[in-house]
Amino acid sequence: MPHRWVMLSGDKPLEREDFTPATPAPDEVVVEVAGCGVCHTDLGYYYDGVRTNHALPLALGHEISGIVTQAGSAAQGWLGKAVIIPAVMPCGECDLCKRGKGTICRAQKMPGNDIQGGFATHITVPARGLCEVDQARLAAAGLELADVSVVADALTTPYQAAVQAGIGPGDLVVVNGTGGVGGYAVQVAAALGATVVAIDVVPAKLEAVARYGASLTLNAREHDPRALKGAIRDFAKQNGLRQTEWIIMECSGTAAGQKTAFGLLNHGATLCVVGFTMDKVEIRLSNLMAFHARALGNWGCPPELYPGALDLVLSGKVQLKPFVEQHPLDSINDVFDAVHHGKLTRRAIMVPNGGKQ
Repeated sequence: MPHRWVMLSGDKPLEREDFTPATPAPDEVVVEVAGCGVCHTDLGYYYDGVRTNHALPLALGHEISGIVTQAGSAAQGWLGKAVIIPAVMPCGECDLCKRGKGTICRAQKMPGNDIQGGFATHITVPARGLCEVDQARLAAAGLELADVSVVADALTTPYQAAVQAGIGPGDLVVVNGTGGVGGYAVQVAAALGATVVAIDVVPAKLEAVARYGASLTLNAREHDPRALKGAIRDFAKQNGLRQTEWIIMECSGTAAGQKTAFGLLNHGATLCVVGFTMDKVEIRLSNLMAFHARALGNWGCPPELYPGALDLVLSGKVQLKPFVEQHPLDSINDVFDAVHHGKLTRRAIMVPNGGKQ
């Protein structure tokens, strides 16, 4: 029986609910879920009181991959295909979408926020923007369809930030916060040709990214802000890299991390705000003026960029396997608790039909 795990309130366990998948409209499909990643945004809804746009009860989960099992009359070409569902789905019809600004589409749909999400066996979604997964390439890369569910946010979010910032060969990119999204930011920046400096406060996370794209790792707890910037400056000088125009990707989603990232601005720098926190920070905004720098927000990723992000994975330039682990969907309450308390070092993927560590 199709089922999903719904949030009733932040003080109650997620509850299993049997349901019949909604019949797809002409431009919709039903996807049988292969896997759905657990994102810190999900924890924000559940533990921190961040409000969802859809009324509760609601199945959370927006990092989804699966197989299309039903399709509306205008979406028949998707039947049987393996897909990744974009975490944010623009309408494609409004003025913003037509001008290439789908990330701020006011009619966008986000699973687990605007509509029922992916902690389920099935989900009904718009067909527009689905990203097809070549299963032959997937197998050749040693991956399962469930594994690439995290492409839908953990990878495409920093990928979109990198594309928006124009990261390429010759750039010095500083990634602040290397767990989850930040770990993929390191890999993406390196895959695009940049030299990457990684900053975190957890030695194990720094050790991991040192093997996957980071040319220098720095523990923020071992450096005051001036020394941290000095260490990066020295590294740049020693390696013939620019002393200007650093690209700083703030992925920690903490107030302390955001202050650290802002303090790394130099002349012509670009600050990419990728991580999210409800906390406020006090900064001297005039630094942007004095350095002729820029700060870029980053909400999701337009569906048209998904194939490029997925290609980095299928070509082996970005590694997923060392950073994910599968768990049975029915263990979701235990997994939420473990992620909330920092007990998992890899991104959890909930799998409806079992799951393996």
